[in-house]
Amino acid sequence: MIPAVQEKYDKLAPLMDEQLRRRWAGCEALAIGRGGISAVARATGLSRNTIARGIQEVEETMPELARRARNGLIRRPGGGRPTVASRDETLVEDLRRLLESTTRGDPTSPLLWTCKSTRHLAEELNAQGHSISHTTVEHLLWDMDYSLQANRKVREGASHPDRDAQFEHINSKVRRFQRRGQPTISVDTKKRELVGDFKNNGREWRPQGTPEPVRTHDFRDKVLGVAIPYGVYDLGRNEGWVSVGISHDTSEFAAASIRHWWQRMGRRVCPTARELLITADSGGSNGARRRLWKWCVQQLADAFGLSISVCHFPPGTSKWNKIEHRMFCHITENWRGHPLVSRAVIVNLIGHATTRQGLTIHAELDEETYPEGIKVSKAQFDAIRITRDKFHGDWNYTIEPRIS
Repeated sequence: MIPAVQEKYDKLAPLMDEQLRRRWAGCEALAIGRGGISAVARATGLSRNTIARGIQEVEETMPELARRARNGLIRRPGGGRPTVASRDETLVEDLRRLLESTTRGDPTSPLLWTCKSTRHLAEELNAQGHSISHTTVEHLLWDMDYSLQANRKVREGASHPDRDAQFEHINSKVRRFQRRGQPTISVDTKKRELVGDFKNNGREWRPQGTPEPVRTHDFRDKVLGVAIPYGVYDLGRNEGWVSVGISHDTSEFAAASIRHWWQRMGRRVCPTARELLITADSGGSNGARRRLWKWCVQQLADAFGLSISVCHFPPGTSKWNKIEHRMFCHITENWRGHPLVSRAVIVNLIGHATTRQGLTIHAELDEETYPEGIKVSKAQFDAIRITRDKFHGDWNYTIEPRIS
């Protein structure tokens, strides 16, 4: 008896104040009967006077509770209706086997291609001869340390064997350019956004019970259209440029964004630059295999009078591109929970994204139309003054300006 009382007291003591503690001890002493005060005192460490006072208070203020305790009507450990698992010895093991077979992908499992809801699990267990409800299945799952869990992105997939070597090549090249005082930028397209009063993930502070009303369905507004932010991040100065396009994410749009950055920001801070290094993903509008991208870079080299080097990150490693976690993430943080109701709102929210490290971003709307499907002829491609690096020339190359 004493160990059971001691165990209960250890669990309940942190939740009780002084008054509730002595009254609980008094009820336990009444339930034990003769010798109850001594037994509770040994189990809890409370004094006999404290327990006696608790009995007195219970009898004066809660006579019905005292009567039930004295008559042994308060449930003791182990009382109550037996659980389903205690009456059905194979239930827990059958439930565990059912869950494990679906986890392993056992083709003979009856629930392999079915949502493993508590109702489906209960139906299958009942089909096996058990008698159980879906609520009891849920209780058993919690007791078995199961919980509802979402997928987690942790697997990188098959990586290129030269992935790490390319990272080293990019880092080395960036350091060399920065030592020479030449500009280095990271470029990419941010996720396309619907313009209008649509739900935007995240939360912001508002008066209690007054959430921002937005549309129920995310159908594209034919008038407002979409916004396509293309970013240019200066790796050496912690500054960014974002062109918000309204047409298509093409190589011409990417090149136009870089052109705007150079004309408004880059040339001002690097007036004596002779070279420019661009780090970019392997896919998208600035993809390593896009002939139009290389043709557009040639146009930039001609216009800037710069030798432009390009280093692409290996496929599947876009998250390592600096612009992702030095600029784009802060833009997303700045407009969380804020419906992007107009193009002006998007431009202003991007332009006001800052960090404690001093990030500044300039954003402008690009209303030009960039058609898709433009082809680069063989003659045009052959005219590109491209020099490929010895290491992975498909990822690393330099395009020189053409002499007029």
